[in-house]
Amino acid sequence: MSASFTQAQTAIDKPLKIIVGFPAGGASDVMARLLADQLRGDYAPTVLVDNKAGAGGRLAAQAVKSGDADGSQILLTPTSILTIYPHVYKKLGYDSLADFTPVSTVASVSFALSVSPAVPANVKNAADYVKWAKSNPKEANFGSAAAGAAPHFVGVMLGRAGGVDLNHVAFKGGAPLVNDLLGGQIQSGVNVLPEVLPHANSGKLRILAVSGSKRSRFLPNVPTFNESGLKGVEADEYFAVFAPAKMPAHLVDKLNASIRKALKSPALIAGLEKMSFEIGGESQPEFAKLVKSELNRWGPVVKASGFTADE
Repeated sequence: MSASFTQAQTAIDKPLKIIVGFPAGGASDVMARLLADQLRGDYAPTVLVDNKAGAGGRLAAQAVKSGDADGSQILLTPTSILTIYPHVYKKLGYDSLADFTPVSTVASVSFALSVSPAVPANVKNAADYVKWAKSNPKEANFGSAAAGAAPHFVGVMLGRAGGVDLNHVAFKGGAPLVNDLLGGQIQSGVNVLPEVLPHANSGKLRILAVSGSKRSRFLPNVPTFNESGLKGVEADEYFAVFAPAKMPAHLVDKLNASIRKALKSPALIAGLEKMSFEIGGESQPEFAKLVKSELNRWGPVVKASGFTADE
C-alpha cells in the first residue's frame, strides 16, 4: 500500500531514466545522481542514471531525441552540445530547437584562464597575459579539454578581445590538460573552474580571470575578463535537463517544478557547491529563452574561429 501511495503521488508511474553523455564520475554524472536522489518519489517512483558516453555527449542527445516522449526519459547535459555543436558539426544528428524541449538548468559554472609555472610570475591578470603573449608569440599557447567545445571558444574570444594570436592545443579531457599545466608543458589553459580551483588554492596554478558576468563566489579575489578590460569574453556552461520535443506540456511543467524543488534540497545544494557549481533552476520559458539566446550568440564566435569538426 505504501508503494502504490508513493506512485500515486508522482508525475509518472514508471521509472525515469536520466541519460548522461559522459562517463561515470564526471561532473554531469555526479550531478545526475544527486538530482536522481531528489526526483525519486517526487517526479517518478524510481530514477536511474544511464551513461551513454561518446562523441562528446552527442550519442546521449541522439538517444533522447529518438526515445520515448512519455516523460520517462530525459537528458542531463552541458547545454553547449545544443548551443555550440550546431555551429561546429555539419552532421550533428539532431536539431537543438526542433528535437528537444528545454526543461530547466540544474547548475552553471564559469571558465577560468589559468597559467602554469612556465609563465613569468609578474603575469598577474588577464591584461598582463595578453601583453606577455604578444611579446612571446611562440609561447602563446592555450589548452582546452577538447577542440570545438566551449573552453576552446572562450580562448578564441580572449584572443580576439586582446588583439593577440593565441595557439589552441586540444587535449583529450580536462585532467590531461591540468597535468600539463602543473608540469609546465603548456603555458595556459581554459578549463571549467572546478578542474583548476584546488590547484589555485594550493598555489600550484595561477587563475588570472574567470568568464562569468560576475566574479565567482568560490574565487572572489579573481576578476572577470570584463573587469580586466577584455570586453565580451563572457561565458558560462549551463548543465541542464532537456526532454524529447513531443513530451506532453503538463509533464514538462511537473518535471520543471520537481527540479526546482530538488534544487532547494540541502543535500543537492551541498553536492553542487562541493563541485564549485552555482545553483540553477529557471522556469521552463526562461530556460527556453536562454537556450535560443546561447545558440545565436555562439554562431559568430565559432565562425570567426574558422574551426570545423572533422566528423
